[in-house]
Amino acid sequence: MSLSQDANRVTELENEVNSLRERLSHQISFSATLAQITEKGYLECGVSTGLPGFSMPNAKGEWHGLDVEFCQAVAAAALGDKAKVKFIPLNARERFKALQSGDIDLLSRNTTWTLQRDTALELHFAGVLFYDGQGFMVKKSLNANTAKDLSGASICVQSGTTTELNLEDYFKLNQLTYTLVPFDTAKETIVGFEENRCDVLTADQSGLYGLRLSLKNAEDAVILPDIISKEPLGPVVRQGDDQWFNIVKWTLNAMINAEELGITSENIDTMKNSDIPEIRRFLGLDGPQGKSLGLNPDWAYQIIKQVGNYGESFDRTVGVQSPLHIQRAQNHLWSQGGLHYAPPIR
Repeated sequence: MSLSQDANRVTELENEVNSLRERLSHQISFSATLAQITEKGYLECGVSTGLPGFSMPNAKGEWHGLDVEFCQAVAAAALGDKAKVKFIPLNARERFKALQSGDIDLLSRNTTWTLQRDTALELHFAGVLFYDGQGFMVKKSLNANTAKDLSGASICVQSGTTTELNLEDYFKLNQLTYTLVPFDTAKETIVGFEENRCDVLTADQSGLYGLRLSLKNAEDAVILPDIISKEPLGPVVRQGDDQWFNIVKWTLNAMINAEELGITSENIDTMKNSDIPEIRRFLGLDGPQGKSLGLNPDWAYQIIKQVGNYGESFDRTVGVQSPLHIQRAQNHLWSQGGLHYAPPIR
């Protein structure tokens, strides 16, 4: 081997060592999220800048929605109090950087689980909170019945999202033309739609139902039946802290398991008298309790008592008890024809 080859090899090894040091430092800095939130006394949770049904502040500045309630469920499990959450509104471009940098502890912001985000961005999706798909909302005056009638239309879209990429793929595949009208936030897209800056608004279909509520003349807008993508939306954490990842993941599993077991926020105290092994393990009366998560034995009890099971949260925020009236469909439990299926607590 020549001297130049030796030098090149040394440089390669130095680069490898530096890369390993950087990755190790990154992991160490984020390896104690539970300890950090316990010390500061609250969870910092990234949410949207305002999307009805998922994360939206009311006139008093109080946050509500499915994503918001999941943040509260994690706080109930980890800190014993669902109120110990600080909500950080983030647009689509800001959300991942805020999580990677440690500005937030958890991202619960109608975010689609994809290969690139799960790997290249060094993030972990803790599961699917809401199964969705991209759709289109159009002005009635456009006389469009399907997405294939939209060639030549101007389309409002939130930039920095999978929505923008799916739109490009769909129109290219179907040899349709369109004019892109991008905005930074969901609120800006609906304003643009209402001000006739575009003929069509595209987003996750659940989001379209929420955005339509804010229109002055909602009856003038139609949501087309077409779904052009898979959008599994779920909570996200940084890689490098397996304990925190497990806590967030099992918070979601607990909410789903509780619904399947028939445990609700209203009957959970009477369930303490149950002799059913699964229920007793869930309540922390028997079995592994919270030891492997580093939590108190009643961690799952606190989630359901303070927030509710998955079905309760869904119905209240986006389902039949909400202004959106979204049907459960694929968001039903697996035993009811849906896709939600949680591993057992044992």
